[in-house]
Amino acid sequence: MADSGSTNNLASAAAAGGGDAKAAGDEKDLRKNFNYPLVKSCDMVDELKLEVVDMVVTAVEKHFSNYESAAKVIKELMDKRCGSSWHVVVGEGFGFDVTHESKTKMFMYFGGSVGILLWKAS
Repeated sequence: MADSGSTNNLASAAAAGGGDAKAAGDEKDLRKNFNYPLVKSCDMVDELKLEVVDMVVTAVEKHFSNYESAAKVIKELMDKRCGSSWHVVVGEGFGFDVTHESKTKMFMYFGGSVGILLWKAS
């Protein structure tokens, strides 16, 4: 499973970091190690999924310090690409339970701890 591999990567990176104390510099190093998209849940078609992951990565990299701007950019791009009624949440430490149209939901992580949820609801 992809989840256990990701967990192993986290454990090995933490062990390589070596320490009892986590400094801000260590967290930045870990973000560099995990600067890839990790899709946790997706029911989109494969072609759309790949396009959406690219859109999300570009938006989050461009607006890394401002999650609200990243969410707005992603929503606007998805509204243009697939019609209106898209919703986007970008942040750290949130849970969700949403009702969505079939084949329009994706939940992913990027940059280690940034969660991105997008779905379409009519």
